Amino acid sequence: MTSQLTGRRTLARITTKQHLGPDAQVDDKALVFMPTDPALTDPFLVLVEDWFSTPGFEWHPHRGLETVTTVVEGVLEHGDNLGHAGALEAGEVQWMTAGNGIIHRELAYRDERAHILQMWLNLPKDKKLTPSRYQDLKDATMARVHAPGVSIDVHAGTVDGVTGTAATHHPVQGVVATLDPGSSYDLPVPAEHRLFAYVMSGRLLIGDRELRAGQTGWSDPVTGEASTTLPLTAVDPERSARVMVYSGTPLREPVALGGPFVMNTKDEINQAFTDFHAGAFGPVPRTARLAHDR
Repeated sequence: MTSQLTGRRTLARITTKQHLGPDAQVDDKALVFMPTDPALTDPFLVLVEDWFSTPGFEWHPHRGLETVTTVVEGVLEHGDNLGHAGALEAGEVQWMTAGNGIIHRELAYRDERAHILQMWLNLPKDKKLTPSRYQDLKDATMARVHAPGVSIDVHAGTVDGVTGTAATHHPVQGVVATLDPGSSYDLPVPAEHRLFAYVMSGRLLIGDRELRAGQTGWSDPVTGEASTTLPLTAVDPERSARVMVYSGTPLREPVALGGPFVMNTKDEINQAFTDFHAGAFGPVPRTARLAHDR
């Protein structure tokens, strides 16, 4: 893609989320995007929207990727076999590096309700087996950018001098921006990044295209520019808009998908299953649910 206006991003394609409905784990589910063609979304793999009360997602493994979970509404209870446990509220983020292998769970606190967006971020080949870790981005310490009519939570990367607290394994920028009706903001995005902009609510003019809630706009890396911006404008005169914008440098590596594992070859997927069943990820925890202290 080449920029139509110097330094200003345009959208190469627009997708609409697919509503799947309830299943054995959730009250409702939608696929915002999935890796039908991983090269088109690289380094991003999946973005899923879930609404659940009980049972949620009990203990399950991951390897070779990071899961970035943003709480939209309700309270998310989480835990892993490294001993981490906690609860995240609306606007907060759990950034989990599965790396060489982790077992974790995501539940609705008190089995009440949780509405989340979970994105799968691919790891580079040389970081597939990096040590696992959890990072919780809490409201009290969230990095934020403020402009007239605009508030931006910066999860990762640096936006207008404000740096998100998430440590990343390759160049990634991630924000959730809320714009009052009629407000605009030019979001800086590194030129070498591919980005997606998922409209969580309201209507937005993104680049030169208008998108509504449930739609995602994609912009591929830009050549010939030192830096770029993604123009955002909330176009509904009666309602604010919220958008998740993540960008990252494409890995341009083979992708092999196998259930909860993402590697570079099918042999590595098979090895991940072998390692998990042999106990190499550690035992499945028997940790109790969080005490109801709130």
